[in-house]
Amino acid sequence: MPLIFDSLVGNLMVPTIMFFALGLLAAVLRSDLSIPEGAAKFMSLYLLLAIGFKGGNSLAQHGLRADLFLAIGAGLALSFLIPFVAFMLLRAMTRLDAMNAAAVAGHYGSISIVTFVAASSLLELTGIAADGYMVAVAAAMEVPAILSALWIAARFGRSAGETACVPMRELFANGSIVLLTGAFVIGAVTQDKGMQMIAPFVVTPFTGILCLFLLDMGLSAGRSLLKNKHMLSAGLFAFGLVMPVVGAALAWGVGSVIGLQTGSLFLLMVLAASASYIAVPAAMKIALPKAEAGVYLTLSLGVTFPFNITLGLPLYLWLAGLG
Repeated sequence: MPLIFDSLVGNLMVPTIMFFALGLLAAVLRSDLSIPEGAAKFMSLYLLLAIGFKGGNSLAQHGLRADLFLAIGAGLALSFLIPFVAFMLLRAMTRLDAMNAAAVAGHYGSISIVTFVAASSLLELTGIAADGYMVAVAAAMEVPAILSALWIAARFGRSAGETACVPMRELFANGSIVLLTGAFVIGAVTQDKGMQMIAPFVVTPFTGILCLFLLDMGLSAGRSLLKNKHMLSAGLFAFGLVMPVVGAALAWGVGSVIGLQTGSLFLLMVLAASASYIAVPAAMKIALPKAEAGVYLTLSLGVTFPFNITLGLPLYLWLAGLG
């Protein structure tokens, strides 16, 4: 037991996680600390570009092998499946109606790119390697959960006739996905020559910029939780803590079966444990306009995101090491 505790604490005591915790603390203390909106937008674009480019470069070295397609298939299956598991848990643990439960479930089947980037940084800081193609897995897991959520809403929602279709162009044209996959392709095509040209930009400053970005995310998550805490019942709050662990456990099982190594298994667990608070909320506004945005945004950004960044990542990394 002491070894387990030491391992978890060691994974927790890294600058990225601690800066996020600082942001949460500042929000709770109602500090006026803030990051300018323009700077936060730049940091977001930078992180997506860097993680995508490095992933594509790693894929170029790895090559197109069967494990790439197995991992993408596993990610797609998890993204389709998790909303159904989340929906059942929500109906058992909370008093949400079917429409709102479906909207929340869609967030948990999709992914948080920021959590994925933080997890990738944790691997670098701990010296654990992961396959570059996991960036492609992340991109593939963005959309299937939305389709599952819409099916659930149509099947179980009281106002199923009002359920709209989300234009697929809007899903695939989501800015974060376009930049992530575009940088991934560029990194794969330009290979080592491209990496040598921009390594001083995408490698050296990466962790420092991520620390600032997570500081800002900590502030946003903390302030969102304080503002909307009245919307969280005990059951909803518990769901926001339980569901990421359930998702990670499902991914641990699937990833272990297909033979993912520790680093890649950890990233798949993180993707399955995270909840979208960018792409899916935008889709739900179109598809399920009567669903309570305050509920699903507060859960994904105010509860699950802080849990994953501060406690979840060290836990999932330790579990992945057992796979």
